[in-house]
Amino acid sequence: MARHHHHHHHSVPPWNNMASDHQNPASKQQQPGANTFKLAIYEQENFQGRCHELTALCNHLQEAGVEKVGSVLVHCGPWVGYEQPNCKGEQFVFEKGEYPRWDSWTNSRRSDCLGAFRPIKVDSQEHKIVLYESPSFAGKKIEIIDDDVPSFHAHGYQEKVSSVRVQCGSWVGYQYPGYRGYQYVFEKGEYKECAEFGAQLPQIQSVRRIRDLQWHQRGAFHTST
Repeated sequence: MARHHHHHHHSVPPWNNMASDHQNPASKQQQPGANTFKLAIYEQENFQGRCHELTALCNHLQEAGVEKVGSVLVHCGPWVGYEQPNCKGEQFVFEKGEYPRWDSWTNSRRSDCLGAFRPIKVDSQEHKIVLYESPSFAGKKIEIIDDDVPSFHAHGYQEKVSSVRVQCGSWVGYQYPGYRGYQYVFEKGEYKECAEFGAQLPQIQSVRRIRDLQWHQRGAFHTST
């Protein structure tokens, strides 16, 4: 069982601009409560065409008048987009930043459809998740505390993931190492079997925290193919 315990959040990723935090040490505490979600959907690539703004859950983009999602600009996130209406189908995490075309939000590249969007709560500074080999929290497990893990195999965990318990924080698990393949959003709570987190196969090989900052998916982690 790999146990990850990292409390030094001073190793700030280079893309996270901490300047504002240094000027105002309280901003970190105030942020989660004051967080207003805002996202702009453009019907064409590269932020062209008709624009639709969302500030809350939208269960059916097409019924709300969005013909097609060509590009997305997240002003304040994070969000999860779903392939189908009513938050069904494949999941895609959208953090603050620009998504000029559909292949910037998918890495399974299976579908360019988006049918629903909902905000993801990020009200916790702490993050803890336990992933289990078998349904109902049985079998071998990997426990992760305040860390991102690009490869379970590198930590000696080679089993499948059939159930998950999130004690705090919001997370996204990926089918393959290096944050690739299908994405599964995990929020505080219990997922007794893989169908509960939207997976057809009990396969997760990397996981990272979802935080209220820009995530540079490209170049964040490279696997040699």
